[in-house]
Amino acid sequence: MNPKQLVGEKATEYIKDGMIVGLGTGSTAVYAIQKIGQLVKDGLKIQAVPTSKATEQLARELNIPLLDIDQVRSIDLAIDGADEFDPQKNLIKGGGGALLREKIVASISKEFICIADLSKSSPVLGSYPLPVEVTPFASELTAYLLSKLGCTPVLRTVNGTPFITDNQNYIIDCKFEKIEDPATLTIKLNQIPGVVENGLFANMATRVICNTPDGEIQVIE
Repeated sequence: MNPKQLVGEKATEYIKDGMIVGLGTGSTAVYAIQKIGQLVKDGLKIQAVPTSKATEQLARELNIPLLDIDQVRSIDLAIDGADEFDPQKNLIKGGGGALLREKIVASISKEFICIADLSKSSPVLGSYPLPVEVTPFASELTAYLLSKLGCTPVLRTVNGTPFITDNQNYIIDCKFEKIEDPATLTIKLNQIPGVVENGLFANMATRVICNTPDGEIQVIE
């Protein structure tokens, strides 16, 4: 079993009957969703909220009962991946472009489990460029304002055209040398007009599940 599958399936052990579950986006989250689909087939009774159109489609294929985000006011447990995490369980997310919906779901979750392979671990955030979702209007101006915070901003493109999120926005990937204070940077980023949301998940994960070099599972509480 590869590390992503290992940690993805481990996270599903925290799901109980009757829960509302947030379903993450990305290659590691896929393994968790597939396992949840099997558990539902075997009789687990849950309802789920997807964090992207791709996740919604997969969940429907697996017959996982879904709720629209506007139907809920809280989520019992969310499971999602990360592009980078530090020892304090701060995360960088958004490599898949779903950070806005992921953060909305995480923000109302009583428990938020991050699943990631060991390669995503870092002593200080900043190895992975920080995704920032911005409005298409004035995106170049927004990128300039982002650069004032000490990063190198690059508009994410696909085949030469801007990447479009599920909410019809752009992503600017911001390369910082180090992110020493994720909580403070989060506030500064979101104060820039044109920024919709950023991929820093500071003080949001209740536990991180990752693999160890010898193939075991490590749970960081």
